[in-house]
This record gives sequence, C-alpha cells and structure tokens, in this order.
Amino acid sequence: MNIKAQQYLIVTASYWSFTLTDGALRMLVVLYFHSLSYSPFEIASLFIMYELFGIITNLFGGWLANLKGLNTTLKTGLLLQIVALCMLLLPPSLLVISYVMLAQALSGVAKDLSKLSAKSSIKNLVPDEQQGQLYKWVALLTGSKNTLKGVGFFLGAALFSTLDFQGAISAMIIFLSTALFFSHYCLHKDKSSKTFKPKFSSIFSKSDRINRLSAARFFLFGSRDIWFVIALPVYLQSHLNWQHIEVGTFMACWVITYGFVQTLSPFITRLTDIPKGMTNNTPPNGKSTIFWILPLIFITAFLAYIETQMQLSSAAIVIGLILFGVFFAITSSLHSYLIVAYADQDNVSLDVGFYYMANSAGRLIGTLLSGLLFQQYGLAACLTASSFFLIFTALITIRLPQTH
Repeated sequence: MNIKAQQYLIVTASYWSFTLTDGALRMLVVLYFHSLSYSPFEIASLFIMYELFGIITNLFGGWLANLKGLNTTLKTGLLLQIVALCMLLLPPSLLVISYVMLAQALSGVAKDLSKLSAKSSIKNLVPDEQQGQLYKWVALLTGSKNTLKGVGFFLGAALFSTLDFQGAISAMIIFLSTALFFSHYCLHKDKSSKTFKPKFSSIFSKSDRINRLSAARFFLFGSRDIWFVIALPVYLQSHLNWQHIEVGTFMACWVITYGFVQTLSPFITRLTDIPKGMTNNTPPNGKSTIFWILPLIFITAFLAYIETQMQLSSAAIVIGLILFGVFFAITSSLHSYLIVAYADQDNVSLDVGFYYMANSAGRLIGTLLSGLLFQQYGLAACLTASSFFLIFTALITIRLPQTH
C-alpha cells in the first residue's frame, strides 16, 4: 500500500470515529429532552445551531481546507467535537435550550470540517480517467460512514438506557480523545495545502453543474429530515408506545442498512444502466438519479395518504421506511459521486464545501419543518411536505449534465 493511500485510510478511520459519536449524540439529545417533556418543536430547535453552523462551516471550510490543508481541518473537527461534548457535562438543571444549542453549534462545525476533509481527500487518489473506480470509492466511504452513524444511533440509545446522560457523554469523550491522539501522531505533516492561495470570493461556486447538483441536494436531504429527524422518533414513542431502546435500535438498523445499500450502489446502478448501452466500467451520469427519485415521491405520498385515513401501524412504518431507505441511499450515493466527479481538481475542497453547504441547509429546513409540522398538524403533514421536496429534487435532477 502506498503512503498516499495509507494516509487516506487514517483520515477515513478518524472520520469513522467521529461519525460514531455524532450519531450517538443526536440520538441522546432527542431521547433525553423528550424524556424531560420538551415539545417536538423545542427538540427540533436544539439542532438549529447544529445545522446552521454546518452551513457556515461548509461555505468557509472548503476555503480553509484549501488554505491550511485537509489533515488540519480534520483534526480541528475532532477537537471541536470533544469540546462540544464536554460542554454537556453540566448538571441537568443547567442544560437549558440556549446552552445546548451552543454546544450543538460547535458539534455542527466539527461534523462538517471532518466530512469535508474525508470527502475531498478521495479526489486526489483516483485519476480523472478512472471514473468507475472513483464512483466505487466514494460509495464505499459514504456507505460505511452512514452505517457507522446508524451504529451510533444504537450506541446513543444503549448508553442512555444503561447510563445517565452525563455518563454517556463521558464515555464518548474518552473514545473520541483516543481517536484524536492516534490521528495526530499517525498522520504525516499536512502537505495538502497549496502554494496558490484561493481568493475568499472563491467560496461561492461559479459552476452551473455544481450549483444545480447543490440545489438538488438541498431538497433531497430536506425531504428526508422533514419526517425522519424529529417527527418519526417522537411519533413512534407517543403514538405507537415504543420504548427508548426500541426507537434507537430501529433507527440505527435503518441507517446501517441505508449505509450498506450505499456501498452496493455502484453494482445496483450498473445493472439498471447496462440495458441502456452502458458498459460495466461506465459511471452514471447526472440524469441517472431521476430513476431513483421517482419511487421516493410515491412512497412518501402513499404513507401520507394512509396516515390521513387511519393511523400508520408499526408494520406500515417499517416497510415504508425500508423502501424509502433503499431508494434514498442510492440517490444519495449518486449525488456523492457526482460532486466529486464535477469538482475542479485544483479546488476540490471549495466545490465539495459549497455542495455540503446546500446539504446542511436542506437538513436545517427539514429539521425545523419536522418539529413544526408534526407539532401543529401531525406526521401526515411531514410526509406530504417531504413529497413536494422530492418533486423539486426531480425537476432539478432532469437538467444535471454528464460528468465530463
């Protein structure tokens, strides 16, 4: 294994470590504050700063990574997550909404610095002429990350059920501090910063295809989080009487399966594209994603219709969410490949940062709507809004160009 690939594996392992704590922290916050009788919108508000600062970080983080190097931004992300976790060690009486929002803001910065570093690094490993290989590597990284985030959901629920909130936070601090120690001493001196220093104005994408893909990403992830982030776990507890560990386990299994499907997406999409004249080594183009978005519209609309006629059963939610997860995972994996393929070789972190800024903006809007719509109108409204977001995603996707 050459040094470049070895260093990338260290970066990826560090990102995986962060992802475990990120998923666990999100589940902990939802379950803990719901147990304190916070309303769905109040719980959603705890993530406002997380998503808002994710937008800011992605917008400026690409420029910073291009200036200082990807390894530096990765280690900064790990350190900030440790600080955010330490902030939550205060007694429960002091964990007011405004304070938790501030801790979540730091966590949002940490998440996107880490993600930006890992996703941008892969562009430098694969030559432009090997787009099929690039697709496979991106799918593997993205899928494994989401699988571990699902494990983090389960970990958060398990820690909350066996330890108190502060005990769970302490365990994650120890784990992440170990990861930071090894990444600091195993990563070579950062050489990814450039002699050419990008202008600050370059944080805004000037590429039409990056802008279109970013807009599609905004609506895609908004569509998921509108019903998945707040509405679903609260619905499972308040309407179907699921226990904390049951909610955490189910959502963890969903995200794990979602990540596994993402790793298989190059094989799955290849099977659907070969009949159209593509070869095994030909990567999908921008318009390929429309095939996977249309079923998502039908699934969310159908679930919304059922909920308006009768309360959704546990079986209906499980089946619907599994189907949604499969098509969403493939669509998301295609997007993750396309942004790396579309990105400029010399300024990959800038393009990737702008794209994930749109991703974070979609998650922010989705999170807010999840709490607000569920509190005012119920799960059916969340699912209906999700359908409209997916329709907008499809309309934008139709105009996505080829990768080259």
